[in-house]
Amino acid sequence: MAYYVYITTNPAKTVLYIGVTNNLATRLAQHYENRGQAQTFAGRYFCYNLLYFEAHQNAMAAISREKELKGWTRTKKDALIDTLNPQREFLVP
Repeated sequence: MAYYVYITTNPAKTVLYIGVTNNLATRLAQHYENRGQAQTFAGRYFCYNLLYFEAHQNAMAAISREKELKGWTRTKKDALIDTLNPQREFLVP
C-alpha cells in the first residue's frame, strides 16, 4: 500500500497545508467537503487544491516526511512544490 505526503492550498494560493494519507483522492474530497469549517486548518483556510504529492512505501516513512516538511520555511516548501509543479497548477490525483 502506498502512503502519500501532499501539499494543498486555497484558491488564492496563499496558504499551504501538508498532510499524509493512504488514499489521496478520498482525502482531497474530504478537504473539499470541509471547506469553510473552522474546526480544521484545511477547512478554515479552504485548502483543498492539490499542488504537490509524493508516494512512500510505508506509513512511518510518510509520517516522518510530513513532519520534516512541516518544519520547513515557506520558501523551502515553495521550492519543493516548484520541482514538480512550477506553474502551480491544481493537480488531480
